[in-house]
Amino acid sequence: MIHTQEQLRQLYAAPAERALLKQQLELDRYCLRFIALSPFVVMATGGNSSNGALLDASPRGGKPGFVKAPDAQTLLIPDAGGNNRLDSLSNLIDDPRVGLLFFVPGFDETLRVNGKAQLRDEAHYTALFATDHFRPKLVIEVRVQEAYLHCAKALMRSRLWSAEAQVSRNVMPTLNQMIQSQMGMTSEPESQELMVARYSALIAAEQGKKN
Repeated sequence: MIHTQEQLRQLYAAPAERALLKQQLELDRYCLRFIALSPFVVMATGGNSSNGALLDASPRGGKPGFVKAPDAQTLLIPDAGGNNRLDSLSNLIDDPRVGLLFFVPGFDETLRVNGKAQLRDEAHYTALFATDHFRPKLVIEVRVQEAYLHCAKALMRSRLWSAEAQVSRNVMPTLNQMIQSQMGMTSEPESQELMVARYSALIAAEQGKKN
């Protein structure tokens, strides 16, 4: 069992110079372009035990470029709302450190960004993401401290974007069926088709589209 940094390092070779020097202190033109193309980011946060959410990794999605970069040191992420648990947002009040992993469909490379976050509910922040039918309650402002492009090996191993690797949704019950089973509920669960239609209508309203 590994208990120390020394034990861990003995198992692996020293990192190549390139792996160390690729880390940036701000978003360069390549990072900014990657973020502009990205419709999906995973946000990692950590808090304390007072709210019950010690660590969390939360998916966030939108149109490509839904995360805005007003400058090389700043990212703005609109909160579109979800199940109202607020695990990530509560964590950021306790501990402002945040890690972001950006994906672009078809790219095996990813972009990692680390920094410190603030929750902004001022009107000039939320107005940046407002549509005719939706305005976020708050925006997560991230002050960038580290940014680097991550190599393709993990996504290549997983074949994440390969059509041959796609799994049919019907190999598992619907989300509603699984949650109702976990909760011991006996009522009829919402079907996959109704759930998709409901979410699609919600997302269309957020993005100002007509159904």
